[in-house]
Amino acid sequence: MRGLPRIEGHRRGVERTKEIVENSVELGLQALTLYAFSLENWHRPSAEISMLMKLLKSYLNKEIENLMRQDILFKVIGEPWRLPGPIQDMIRDAESRTARNKGLTLVMALSYSGRNEIVRAVKNIISSGIDPEKLDEQAFESQLDTAGIPSPDLIIRTSGEMRISNFLLWQGAYSEFYFTETLWPDFSKEEFLLAIQDFQRRDRRFGAVRVKTDAP
Repeated sequence: MRGLPRIEGHRRGVERTKEIVENSVELGLQALTLYAFSLENWHRPSAEISMLMKLLKSYLNKEIENLMRQDILFKVIGEPWRLPGPIQDMIRDAESRTARNKGLTLVMALSYSGRNEIVRAVKNIISSGIDPEKLDEQAFESQLDTAGIPSPDLIIRTSGEMRISNFLLWQGAYSEFYFTETLWPDFSKEEFLLAIQDFQRRDRRFGAVRVKTDAP
């Protein structure tokens, strides 16, 4: 739209990520998940993938101290083993160094696909020999990448797209959705707050019916 190469949008998106993480800490959110790189993104041009990997490496290198300072727990979901070796090492280091932090849980979906995550969970269940009769939703969730992380209350989709693009398919079963025409590099703190305020007005029933009472 601005006549700039796509990579400039990616660079701006990294800066936006830093701001939204800081906003989340200020708001006292429990967890924030960012869809940074999908499994399908590997089909993009090699030059663009290479630049995205450089941006990811730079982010991890520069932000680890900020994560520690803000008491943020960092976790990656997806198939990080597909990423370049040095980035895998940086992910392991960041996860290890922040493992005892008690503040915001920052989840970064890298080489991630919701369907792929579910398939991998099924494979784990089969290989572990879990009795099918004892398999329930809680046991299944324990095999997902997000085990121990609360399901998202709110999923924000930017860029005017009206789809979730294979993101947290299981976890988002009862999430509220906020769609905006704003592109991610332009997604400001102000719109982030608007999305949260919109969510706070939602009537979440989780499939049930709200019962009216005469009690004050």
